[in-house]
Amino acid sequence: MDLNGKLLIAMPDMGDPRFAYSVIFLCAYSAEGAMGLVINKPTQDLRLSNLLEQLEISQSTDARNMAVHFGGPVEHGRGFVLHDHGYHSTISTLEVNEDFAMTATLDILEDLSQGRGPAHVLVALGYAGWGPGQLEAEIAQNGWLICDADAELVFDTADALKWEAALKKLGISALTLSGDAGRA
Repeated sequence: MDLNGKLLIAMPDMGDPRFAYSVIFLCAYSAEGAMGLVINKPTQDLRLSNLLEQLEISQSTDARNMAVHFGGPVEHGRGFVLHDHGYHSTISTLEVNEDFAMTATLDILEDLSQGRGPAHVLVALGYAGWGPGQLEAEIAQNGWLICDADAELVFDTADALKWEAALKKLGISALTLSGDAGRA
């Protein structure tokens, strides 16, 4: 199973409150583990302009003023930018698939501060991580549903609507979900 570039949708009875009703974009998945970014939980009161100011990155007047998201509980002081495939950092960009890439170096923030950079971005602090076999076990225990990611859902859908929109992509209504796992 290849989960690179897929979305994880938290089931309603998710045991970890940090992931309740979360939608996570998986940036990297392999036998060694997985890494993803929560894409539907903006931080309270932290905007990109605040982050740029804290990092002492000068801003043009037309720099985007977007929310910064809670990307996950691991390394919550480290920034990650999920973006469309049209941008490549001169330092390092992780090519997730043909539609998405992720950059975690300051140069993307510098480009964003000057109104340059990718057209579609989601800025996050921290990430969600799983060790070998951990994510597969959580999926088997009915903790997550999996669906394909698309730019409209990831970048253009309001954060408060992403969880239900991801379920809808699977043809599922939130009202019909059950936290009980079954075996046939």
